[in-house]
Amino acid sequence: MINFIARYFTSLWAFITSPFRAMWRVICRIFPPREFTVMDTPRGNVYTFKQSSFWRFTTFCGKIGLIVWAAWSTYVFVYHRPLLQKRTQELADAESMHARQMTDLQVYLEKYNNLTRDLNVIDDKILNSDDLTDKQKEELMNSRLKTWGELDFLRTRLTEMFTNEKYAAEYTKLSELSAEYELTRAENDSLKKRNTQLIESMQQITTADAQIVDMVSQLTDENIDTLRNNIKGITSTIASLGLTQNKLINSANKFSNPLVGAAFTPIEFDKNLDPKYQKLADDLELWNGLTKLNNMLPLGAPVDKPRVTSNFGTRDDPFTGEPKKHRGIDFAGKIGTELMAVAPGRVVSAGERVGYGTTVEIDHGLGFTTLYAHLSQILVTRGDWVRPGTVIGLAGSTGRSTGPHLHYEIRYKGVPFDPSKFVKE
Repeated sequence: MINFIARYFTSLWAFITSPFRAMWRVICRIFPPREFTVMDTPRGNVYTFKQSSFWRFTTFCGKIGLIVWAAWSTYVFVYHRPLLQKRTQELADAESMHARQMTDLQVYLEKYNNLTRDLNVIDDKILNSDDLTDKQKEELMNSRLKTWGELDFLRTRLTEMFTNEKYAAEYTKLSELSAEYELTRAENDSLKKRNTQLIESMQQITTADAQIVDMVSQLTDENIDTLRNNIKGITSTIASLGLTQNKLINSANKFSNPLVGAAFTPIEFDKNLDPKYQKLADDLELWNGLTKLNNMLPLGAPVDKPRVTSNFGTRDDPFTGEPKKHRGIDFAGKIGTELMAVAPGRVVSAGERVGYGTTVEIDHGLGFTTLYAHLSQILVTRGDWVRPGTVIGLAGSTGRSTGPHLHYEIRYKGVPFDPSKFVKE
């Protein structure tokens, strides 16, 4: 190798630079030096300029570079401009998405803080308030469950935002309303599930409702028959007073006092519903009326062991011997025999009456009153409320009486009538 270099090259440097010198010789043959003359015609001067091979090569390379740059720029402008616009739009979308994500994060964090505060307030009320009613506690627990559900949803969304690299904001409106919409949508899904459960529960309730209606209808029919039988014996008596059973039932439903309760409000159902509901409501109204009527009518005897000594109607007067109408029934009894109210009512009179002696009169409502005469002692005062079995006085022989007994009358609108069937019932 050294011999080769020494034979053909004068030095090592000449060997190293030989390729470059060869290339330069080629360039010089392609771009040989040249001269050109420029004449300054107005002044008559002639100028000669020389262009070396290096100058010509450099100028050529510059022109080639300019042409290549112009061609590339034209290509990029014509063919790459849509791609650049797309990339620019993607960048803008990415920036917008980032801004929305940041807004979502701010809204979520604010809502999360508010819900956490509300949850703490509710817990504090539940734990530290001793005077809460059951209804208030139930409302607080429902509010707590709702707040906890919203809090759990926000916690899930925040976790996804921080851990999911592909998280994308779902909101276009960067406001609290968008977050509320998302919460509402989650609640709507929950409501759909609850609605499905409610539908199943309603089917069970419908079945149970049918069974209950049938059972109550059967009970009302049986009790109505029983209650009708209780007052069947006085049908002819109330008919003689110009009354009917239905008329008395309607009056009883409308009547109210502290002992028999409030008036009954009729129930009316939509005509489009199953007729069985309206029939049941009508039966309940009839049942209530019959029950009140049985309680209000003065049925039964005013003494423990009744023994009638004189009936209602015309008889010989014990003092004059002449026929005279007897307005009630006389019950045998010793002085001091306890006399009882036969139905609930209010004492409207307690004192002396001409011919009757010491008397007590009780108003039972619906126009019916009972009168106890010839008492030896009164144990109630005017205005007192009495119940069935209340001792209102003691038997005696005051007034126009021939011996100890109870003169007992039942009156309708102030007019006495034969009480025998009421007493037997």
